Amino acid sequence: MSQNSSAQFNPILVADIGGTNARFALITDFNEQTNQFVIEHINIFPSANFGSLESALEQYLTTIPHVTPTQACLAVAGPIKAGQVHLTNLGWHFSVSEFKAHFNLTQLEVINDFAAFAYAAPYLDSTQNITIKPGQADANANIGVMGPGTGFGAACLVRTAQSTAVLSSEGGHMSLAPVNELDALLINELRKEHPHVSIETVFSGPGIAHLYKAMAAVKGVTAKNLDAAQISSLANSGECEVCDATLNQFCDWIGSVAGDLAVVYGALGGLFIGGGILPRMQTRLLESRFVERFSQKGVMSQYAGQIPVTLVTQDNIPLIGAGACLYNSK
Repeated sequence: MSQNSSAQFNPILVADIGGTNARFALITDFNEQTNQFVIEHINIFPSANFGSLESALEQYLTTIPHVTPTQACLAVAGPIKAGQVHLTNLGWHFSVSEFKAHFNLTQLEVINDFAAFAYAAPYLDSTQNITIKPGQADANANIGVMGPGTGFGAACLVRTAQSTAVLSSEGGHMSLAPVNELDALLINELRKEHPHVSIETVFSGPGIAHLYKAMAAVKGVTAKNLDAAQISSLANSGECEVCDATLNQFCDWIGSVAGDLAVVYGALGGLFIGGGILPRMQTRLLESRFVERFSQKGVMSQYAGQIPVTLVTQDNIPLIGAGACLYNSK
């Protein structure tokens, strides 16, 4: 990686485009001592206020009239296919090449939000995040990232001595594997409504409700019509034993999923967990069987056992990742 200084660091326009907000910023420097990007001029716009990403960015550019960025990286919560980007929840669509020309950019990268998470991983601040499982990270090995939120995302930062690259994936759509008898009973119940029980079937916002219904059936209790927020509230207040069991199972079982992905990715550089759900379950996650189940990999148990796992709670991960994507390409 080349040495950069403020004098030669051209500001990089970065964006985090989600279903609710469009967040823009400038990466103005990289501090070699702290291994941190300097992020300035962060501005957040409600996505619903704009008919297109172009109009949102034009609004942001009026807030930084002293800067004309020529490099940009956009992290988007949506698929990117053949140079076309569709933001389903917003109805926004744009062509990467036309967007690049419209804003006179010499370099434009568009990556999905979990690719951004993977690019960001080496630049995270350990003091702002939580160690779920200690281990020995290999500074030159692959890093895995994953997380349940609206859906389930997963990606891998592939590292060699010469370069880095991000392997995006649809890991959330792999079949969910049972590890113990309770898992198997739950999967049998889940199959009654979901012919393909994927990781995302359980490990997502809607998935918590799916897991609760299955848990109620296994326990012989009539399930109520509860969403994830209601299940969490009733579990944390001690009012609902099935809700409590659901969240405990969620934290235990995702340990097995995380261990599977760490082994698949060869993530000896560490596994990082993000998404919108687990950071709100920190205490329960730390008290769960996550660590035990992460390492239960038969002949690969010692291999999995050395991998550290971090729960990422710091802000602006997509912006850091967008900056890192272009910085690594220098």
